[in-house]
Amino acid sequence: MSINEQNAALSAALKGRARAKVLGLTFDDVMRYFFGGNATVAVIVLVLILVFLGKEGAGFFGQNQVNLSVYRKAGLEYVDLMRMPMEEFTGLTRGLNDVRLNRFKVLLASGKDAEQANAALEEFDAFADQLGAVAGDARGLMSDLTEVVSAVKTRVQIAADKDLERDMLRHAGREAEAKALKSEEVDFQKEIAAIKSAAGAWKPASEAMGAGLRAATAAARSAAWAKGDKLLEKLLLKAEKFAVDLPEVEVRMAAWRWDEPVPYSRSVAAFLYGREWITASFWQDWYGMLPLLSGSLLVAIIAMVVAVPLAISCAIYVSEIATPGEKAVIKPYIEFVSAIPSVVLGFFGIAVLGTVIRSLSQVEFLHWIPGFPMSERLNALTAGLLLAVTSIPTIFSLAEDALANVPRHFKEASYALGATRFQTLVRVLIPASLSGIISAILLGFGRVIGETMVVLLCAGNRIAIPDFTQGVSAFFQPVHTMTGIIAQEMGEVAQGSIHYRALFMVGIILFFASLIINYIAQKVVRKYRISIG
Repeated sequence: MSINEQNAALSAALKGRARAKVLGLTFDDVMRYFFGGNATVAVIVLVLILVFLGKEGAGFFGQNQVNLSVYRKAGLEYVDLMRMPMEEFTGLTRGLNDVRLNRFKVLLASGKDAEQANAALEEFDAFADQLGAVAGDARGLMSDLTEVVSAVKTRVQIAADKDLERDMLRHAGREAEAKALKSEEVDFQKEIAAIKSAAGAWKPASEAMGAGLRAATAAARSAAWAKGDKLLEKLLLKAEKFAVDLPEVEVRMAAWRWDEPVPYSRSVAAFLYGREWITASFWQDWYGMLPLLSGSLLVAIIAMVVAVPLAISCAIYVSEIATPGEKAVIKPYIEFVSAIPSVVLGFFGIAVLGTVIRSLSQVEFLHWIPGFPMSERLNALTAGLLLAVTSIPTIFSLAEDALANVPRHFKEASYALGATRFQTLVRVLIPASLSGIISAILLGFGRVIGETMVVLLCAGNRIAIPDFTQGVSAFFQPVHTMTGIIAQEMGEVAQGSIHYRALFMVGIILFFASLIINYIAQKVVRKYRISIG
């Protein structure tokens, strides 16, 4: 800055101070009020966001309580007591398909062709047909009861829609039309009595299913073709346990009451601990957070496992090892990645990354890796790798700044004591900048959790809790996330509906998750600053 420019700046500052004194304020007062006012505005905006989210989502739990009450009073809960074992039985029959496929592959590997392998599996196929046929009566009963209770629920929904329409007419001052609008009252006691009467056929059907399962499994255990098959042995054990547990359904059916009120706490628990997110269902809508929360965390963990070592290592190299020429190339290019639109990365994941990973998984040499070969190219791994790309610039920049801000005399003292560059890095520079590095990691984690477009395009969008019993294979399963569900469904829901308010509740969870991450970051920074000091 030239002398003239300095004089001009000084003159402007003095004039500002003079004007402030005319108003009875010092220059420091003006600065305090200006920046303090901006801070107040930021706090007000934050509070308004929280109030808006709370206002839009506040009515969800009350609406969900009504939703669960209709589920009980219309008899859907009663029928689901029978539906759950039937779904478990369906899982057993799917397991038979897996066993057959495995035996078929073994026969092909032994030198038989497809026709010979199918011929060798005729006894197994007869067993599978026998096992599948034992649930015929129970399936027929379930089909009939499903139609009955669905009709009851439809009448309840029609009555609720007419009540809403009547309230809207009264609000508009059209009292005569509101009185003329009649709605059918559902006699739940009468309907439930009819449903329970029809469900009386469940006991003989379940007894027949249990007897058929025991007979089929006993015959399989004594057959020569079943010897030595570990997968089949596991399936037979599950079938036997299923037959033993089946009578418990009758106990739960006898204890069920349609008129027992649904507590408000169940509405909250169904949201926070629910394992299903099902909307626009002919049967029952469920709004459970666990599949969305588990999907978000799984993708974020994959992203951080990849991003943190790369970003921190790169920050250390650029800050302490790289030449000025290397810094001029590496740092701008890494930071440039943050300018790439997330939708572009999502398209890259769909067109390139997902396809490449699935193609690699098909290579026979790599089949020893858990989860290979992959059935889906869009899954948690694809989304996690792309989120790692988006978070690397954030973690790198903040970590590199933290290392650069370590006082120079720390390094000089270490070298003066004879320490090597590696020892200085590990024992002096990294511990001294640890608070900044941890803050960078936590902020990168917050960046990953809040990402929307990449996970919406590349995570597969299957609303289900990943099967973590499969170990590493869970990384290759499609998932859905909290941000993805909001972006996907918010534009399709009616304002004020239970679905609309459920999405706002997911937004509130995300909001508080961000606050918690920042709180942890502050606590960690404070702790390490104190320990270093």
